[in-house]
Amino acid sequence: MAVTMASGSTSFGLYTNLRGVEKQPFSFSRVGVVGAFYGFDSVRRFGISHKGRLSSSVITLVPRASAATAVEDGSYRETDSIPTPKVIIDQDSDPNATVVEITFGNRLGALLDTMNALKNLGLNVVKANVYLDSSGKHNKFAITRVDTGRKVEDPELLEAIRLTIINNLLEYHPESSSQLAMGAAFGIEPPPQTVDVDIATRVNVYDDGPNRSLLYVEAADRPGLLVDLVKMITDINIAVESGEFDTEGLLAKAKFHVSYRGKAIIKPLQQVLANSLRYSLRRPSTEESSF
Repeated sequence: MAVTMASGSTSFGLYTNLRGVEKQPFSFSRVGVVGAFYGFDSVRRFGISHKGRLSSSVITLVPRASAATAVEDGSYRETDSIPTPKVIIDQDSDPNATVVEITFGNRLGALLDTMNALKNLGLNVVKANVYLDSSGKHNKFAITRVDTGRKVEDPELLEAIRLTIINNLLEYHPESSSQLAMGAAFGIEPPPQTVDVDIATRVNVYDDGPNRSLLYVEAADRPGLLVDLVKMITDINIAVESGEFDTEGLLAKAKFHVSYRGKAIIKPLQQVLANSLRYSLRRPSTEESSF
């Protein structure tokens, strides 16, 4: 299922706009990040092309004073009354659609507004259901692109989906603001703590058969993170395959299937990849207009 993605600078307008940027173009990249677009080929490998520079983001997170209270084991304290919002973007479970799952304890409604927002991004909601388990109510959508009828394969559009959902959580469930990293700039109440990036950042690479490896990344959440991760990985000539990107409160957790020249990554290159990601994530860009 080969897909050729258009290259260049891309921006998106959100259905419900983040506070302070109403109806402005919305770009999910840092200054200097090269465009990274990926699509499945016949063996479900992402093909990465780097053409042109992405536009500077029109959104700058506003720093707020708060103490870093990351626990030494990497976990973070949260209030008893407000559950941790979770947004999962899953590229693995359905070969024909991108699966998005949203959880916020038992507080979520039917989220028809979120479905409309996804449609506004040029997406079809081909399946939607709600189920309950011990962690609360889960809203689950299977989505495809309107123009191709296929799953979403552009990292910037995947990031647009993620931030659109988070924006709707902030608007319709304002109590989620204190539990989300984006609440520091766009919510009504910032998180009571910030994340210590040195403690929060975790990178591991595992063997996953003869033809691919499994990369696991955990880091402090911020807009544009998914796009930046793909850029960092492909900068060292490693191919990114299908995976999953989870937003859990202040943290982001990513699982990518990766390979080098169609084979699993050898141990020395695994170490290079892990070290490169740890360095970049622990020392984010401080350039003007960067995230």
